[in-house]
Parts: sequence; structure tokens; C-alpha cells
Amino acid sequence: MKKRTLGFWEIWNMSFGFLGIQFGFALQGGFMSRIFQTLGAEKDAIPLLWIAAPLTGLLVQPIIGYLSDRTWHPKLGRRRPYFLIGAILSSLALFFVPHSPALWMAAGFLWILDASINISMEPFRALVADKLPKSQRSYGFVVQTLIIGIGTWVASNLPWMVSKLGVSNSADSGVVPMSVKVAFAIGAFVFLVSILYTIFTTSEYPPEDMEEFKREKARKNQFIPDILNNIGSMPLTMKKLGLIQFFSWFAFFTMWSLANPALTEHVFKTPAPVKSEYNMDIPAQVEAFNVVNTAFQESSNAVGSAMGVYGLSSMAFALILTFYTSKRRINRKYVHMGSLMLGGLGFLLMNYTSPENLKWCFALIGFAWGSILSMPYAMLSSSVDPKKMGVIMGIFNMFIVIPQIIAALGGINFVSGLLGKEAINAMTVAGISLVIAGLCNLLITNKNAITYQAEDI
Repeated sequence: MKKRTLGFWEIWNMSFGFLGIQFGFALQGGFMSRIFQTLGAEKDAIPLLWIAAPLTGLLVQPIIGYLSDRTWHPKLGRRRPYFLIGAILSSLALFFVPHSPALWMAAGFLWILDASINISMEPFRALVADKLPKSQRSYGFVVQTLIIGIGTWVASNLPWMVSKLGVSNSADSGVVPMSVKVAFAIGAFVFLVSILYTIFTTSEYPPEDMEEFKREKARKNQFIPDILNNIGSMPLTMKKLGLIQFFSWFAFFTMWSLANPALTEHVFKTPAPVKSEYNMDIPAQVEAFNVVNTAFQESSNAVGSAMGVYGLSSMAFALILTFYTSKRRINRKYVHMGSLMLGGLGFLLMNYTSPENLKWCFALIGFAWGSILSMPYAMLSSSVDPKKMGVIMGIFNMFIVIPQIIAALGGINFVSGLLGKEAINAMTVAGISLVIAGLCNLLITNKNAITYQAEDI
């Protein structure tokens, strides 16, 4: 099927739902560790509490990709039914997670939230490949990244913004501050509305041969054999990209799970108070605890705001590439390699920065984030069978979740422990991991993956 070239606003509309998805991910990534610490989690236990995120991705994304490849609804099309289901579930989970009264409940809500976000997210990746001709793939994924950057910056600053409007940033021991609760409620609303916008403004191409599609759908369910077959026949380029993804996502999982304890302790000098060190029956001790806890909550807001800068710089990165890729081809391999190297430098500089300059570290990280969200998918979508785009994108995300599972099960604590006991060592590990990911781009040799090749060549 020859696909028509789409205009900017058509690509914007079909990608707009990612604004809500990124609100969910940014609130989860920026503030779940803070919620865990507020509810009494020890620093070394935080990565394990995060294991819900990669495990649900490992299970959900290949299943949703496979099902969406075999779905056709006369009104909602192929991918949009999954957008809607995921949006409803994610919005509910986002609203309730900061109201968790206990640590186990917050961890449980993280499972539900991440599974729900994945239901929406995976089909969005496939939609770009479904709708756009190969000549516009880089452009399409970069526009998605632009919207993701906007969502990251706004969502990361939400608790700070609402606290400036007078919403309390203090709370009793074991209670999440109201500023965080309001921020998550806003995120839930934005998630649902942005997904609905894409559903109502975007159409999808029907299967080329509807009769053949129906026969394939009626065939005895071969889900597990098909998944295993696709894994076994994975193209070489996909395997090489998987290696890059492994080190990239190990780094970002480290940031999401440990940036708050590392930076509040090392950069702001306001670590989370340990309740067992205070006698809560003595009023003076309670007051001392509250003073330290308020300082921790304030610096956590500051860390969240600084993290939001990586959304801004990824947005700037995407904006530049949006203008460039609308008219010209790019070398995806070298763009991705350079961006990951800059991100690695940003993590390494956190050892030496001040609270005022922390934002510049995250600005460098934003270039890596912007590239991670676009270049690997542009390279992959130009190297695989378009009829299997959904399941391939789902399988490809295994290279995202496996390093996160390894990190959560002790990988971060083990590797950073080799450098010492300080929490900031986790950020050093993240930096080294991104540099390795950048160098792995030298393995990519497929010309179609590296840059768009005109079909008559």
C-alpha cells in the first residue's frame, strides 16, 4: 500500500496522546521513589520496589503488540482501542497512587499504573510506522519526541507549580504531601484527554486484504509460537539496536529509581529522615523530624523540577530535528551516538555540581532522552516486516525492560557498590552505561536503518 505524505498537524494529532502518556511516565519516574521514601522505604530497597515497571512491560507489550496487529474495529481501527483502554486504567491508577496509606499498596499501584501505560504506549509506536511512508519515519518519531519533551517538563514541575499556588508541601510522617496528590490528579486528567484527542482526530489504514486478514484472525491462536518464532528470526539490526537499548535503559532506570535519594543527599544535603532514629513520643523529636522531612520534601520538589529540564532539552532536540528531517535525511546512527554521549556526560557531572547548576546536567541528559525515544524506533521500523510492526515493537521493548529488571534485582546496588556506599555512585554508573550505549552504535551497518534510502535505489 502506498501511503500518502502527511502534514505536520496530521502527525501532531496522531502523536498528541503521547503528551498524556509522558505525564504518566514523568510523574511515575520523578516522584514514585519520593512516595516510597515518604512511606518508609529504605534507599537500597527502592530499585526492587520499582521492579513492577519492567516486569509489566515485559509481559504486556508483546501481548498488546500481537493483539493489535490482529485487531480491526470499524470505528476505532487497529491501535486506537488499546489507546482507550490503557488511558482509562492509567488515569484511575494515577489518581489513586499518591493516596496509598502503606508501602505495599503504593508498590501495587505502580504495577497497575505501568501495565496500563504500556497498553496505550506500545500501539502508539506502531501507529507511526502504520501511518507514515518510510521517508517520514524519522520525522514522525521526532514529532512524538517533541510532544514527549513538553509532557516531561510540565509533569516534572507539577508538584512545584501547585505548591507555589499555595498547596501544602508538608505532611505528617508517612503521608504524601497534598502538592503531590494534586499533581497526580492533574496528570490523570491530561492523560485521558490527550488520548481521546488522538482517537477522535486520527484515522487508520484498514488491512490491505481484508479477507486475508479475517482468515488470519480466524486461524487457531498461535500467540506463543508466533512470539517465539519472531524472537528466533529477529533481524541482526534489531539485535544490535537491542544492545544499545540495554545500556540506555539501564541508565535511565537508575535515574528514575535513585536520582531522588542520590541528589537530595549528595547535592542538596537533605536526605530523607529515618523515622526509627526519632522518638515520636517526644514533641521535640517530632518537631525535629518534621523539620528534616520538610527540607527533604522541598529538595525533592527541586530535584523534580531539575529533572523536568531533561524534558525541555529533549523538546529542543526534537524541535531542531523536526525542522531538519522535514526536508532532509539524517544519519540516525551518529545522531544517536552523539546524543547518548552527551547524556552520559550529564550523569557524570552530577558528582561535582551544585543545586543551582543541577539543571544543566539534566539538560545534557535530555539530548540522550530525545534520541532514545526516536532514533532506535526509526532505525527499527525501516528494517522489519510492516505487517508485523506491532508484535515487533512489542518484542523490541524486551530490550528496554530486561535491563531494568536486572537493575531492580540488585544490578544497580551491586555495580554502584563497587564504587562506594554513597548514593551518588548510582548516577556515575548511569553515565558510564550511556557512554557504552553510545559506542555500541558503531555496530549498526544496515544502510536502511542508518538513513532513509529512496525505493528506486
